[in-house]
Amino acid sequence: MNLLPSNISGQTQRHLRRVWRKYGILWLGAVLVGLVAVLYARLIDAGFGIFRTLQQAHFLLPIIITPLAGALCVWLTRRFFPGAEGSGIPQVIATLEEDTTQRGLSLLSIKLLFGKIGISFLAILGGFTIGREGPTVQVGAALMFNLRRLYPRASAALERRLILAGAAAGLSAAFNTPLAGIVFAIEELTRSFEHRASGVVITVIIFAGVVALGLNGNYNYFGTIQIAGGLTNMLALAVVVTGIVTGIAGGIFCWLLLNTERWIPKKVQVLRRDRPVVFGALCGLIVALIGVVAAAATFGSGYVEAQSLLAGGHLPVLYP
Repeated sequence: MNLLPSNISGQTQRHLRRVWRKYGILWLGAVLVGLVAVLYARLIDAGFGIFRTLQQAHFLLPIIITPLAGALCVWLTRRFFPGAEGSGIPQVIATLEEDTTQRGLSLLSIKLLFGKIGISFLAILGGFTIGREGPTVQVGAALMFNLRRLYPRASAALERRLILAGAAAGLSAAFNTPLAGIVFAIEELTRSFEHRASGVVITVIIFAGVVALGLNGNYNYFGTIQIAGGLTNMLALAVVVTGIVTGIAGGIFCWLLLNTERWIPKKVQVLRRDRPVVFGALCGLIVALIGVVAAAATFGSGYVEAQSLLAGGHLPVLYP
């Protein structure tokens, strides 16, 4: 179907089609990624706001709703949305490294996009400790991957560029950090940042960031840090020590996530494999009990607590 006016010459129409395929589709995708990232962030914030309101009104209510949310998320994922589990970043990496078309159809479909958003909303509604950045990466990649249908011939190289651009743009819009999206695309999603793909990725990242900036305003994710009296020797030492300690802690945390079979008891592994819904409910119960003991400080993504600390607030020493 030709949507261009009939009075335009054939050569001009062909030129406009080339421009549309080279730039227009990508810009359209960038705008969509920015819009969806902002709406998704607001949905997650609204979900946790609902949970916090209920939890403050009924302190022990998480013991009921968090296990139910855990069981429901596992059941929905395994029954209707296989591939929506986890943060979403491994799915994007797997799609980039293997058969992009086949992997993309199973891990970056429109169905999975809605499943990812819906299930993560249910999880945060139950008080689980999750963030939206990893899911936003998968959502952005899925949006861009499905735009391949607008091209007459979608090659594996084109699909790869679309996925890479969408994933990085999703991160950029989620954090309002275009530069971080570019670095993320280079370091995390691909080890061979092609020269031809670099301009595509950067353009999409900037467009998605502009959309997010227009809707959210110019904001800093964790606010602005004011250092009274300048950078002293003790403060510099504290920064170095903090970097070392948090680096070690982050490394240990990643190792635990990537090597669950090496430290989780065999009986628990069997339960997770054979009765995953029950396992999800038990995980929810543990999360709820920890949250109740910690006076609700451990529910949610942790952004509120981080912002509170930067603003001069306090948390229990056992919180980390």
